[in-house]
Amino acid sequence: MHEIGVRETVQFAGLTFNEETLIMTWITMAIVILIAFLATRSLKMVPTGAQNIVEAIIVWLREQVATNLGPKGDFLCPLIVTLFLFLLVSNWLGLVPFMASPTNDLNTTLGLALLIVIMVHVLGVYMKGMHYIGHFFKPFPIFVIINVIEEIAKPITLAFRLFGNILAGEILIIILLKLVPIWMPIPSVIWLAFSIFIGGVQAFIFTSLSMAYLANAVKESEE
Repeated sequence: MHEIGVRETVQFAGLTFNEETLIMTWITMAIVILIAFLATRSLKMVPTGAQNIVEAIIVWLREQVATNLGPKGDFLCPLIVTLFLFLLVSNWLGLVPFMASPTNDLNTTLGLALLIVIMVHVLGVYMKGMHYIGHFFKPFPIFVIINVIEEIAKPITLAFRLFGNILAGEILIIILLKLVPIWMPIPSVIWLAFSIFIGGVQAFIFTSLSMAYLANAVKESEE
């Protein structure tokens, strides 16, 4: 049973690391790699099993990419698919006894959010040149202050939304397991099912917002 708010840390090279988050992140990455391996080791024209599930996710996400990013955003499909699978596995990992979601740590969600926002600006400059910087000064130069504040707020809101929902879900499960007698599992099972649903929804929301942000750099380049 996890203790709420208690995190084991280790010191290395003068830096502090959350040992649990690192281990759970590695486990998540291993699961995602295993899913990809099982889905591609024996490809069939009529998919079955893991291939069928992964193909359905990829097709669905490619449709989302095409809608949000346009034709020039197709090269970002591997990133979007990987991000969604990583978030999905991460969010659900904490529902397994003695496990914790990497996304219940603000360091993980903020790192992912910063990655997306940095990619937005790197792609913007790469695909549009230095003219991309000009949008910060529109519609009037004074708006650069508001636009910069908005860009700073993006990774913060993106990170806290995912972190808060996943952490709250795990805390409530721990509390329910402590309060509800073992012979009354129904409330815990109901909340567990709800947490599985919320984990999927939060993975989709984070991925969708990431695509919306990336569209600012990709779709505008088609004009």
